[in-house]
Amino acid sequence: MSRQALFKRRYRRDEEAIPFLLNGLPEAGRRGDTVMTAILSLETSLRRTEFTGESRAGFCLIGACQDCFVMMADGSRVRACSTALEPGMAFLTDAVEGVEHD
Repeated sequence: MSRQALFKRRYRRDEEAIPFLLNGLPEAGRRGDTVMTAILSLETSLRRTEFTGESRAGFCLIGACQDCFVMMADGSRVRACSTALEPGMAFLTDAVEGVEHD
């Protein structure tokens, strides 16, 4: 089964794999990826907005807005567009507390 992704990796495919968890599942980005690149190379969105539950995938991509904040498994948040992916990071992108989804 093919997975939907917003980004298609065209370069750096042979770079060292960087393991991380995405919604509890083991995944891998590549050396030099930002959190945004790693997640959107696998998924169509980074998170759901806490206001409406709509999918979000970043807006400015330069760290000026707050649209790309991603929840980490420990409850902290990181700015996905400007945070380097590090081995062992764990992200939660599929649920928003207090918002019901279809």
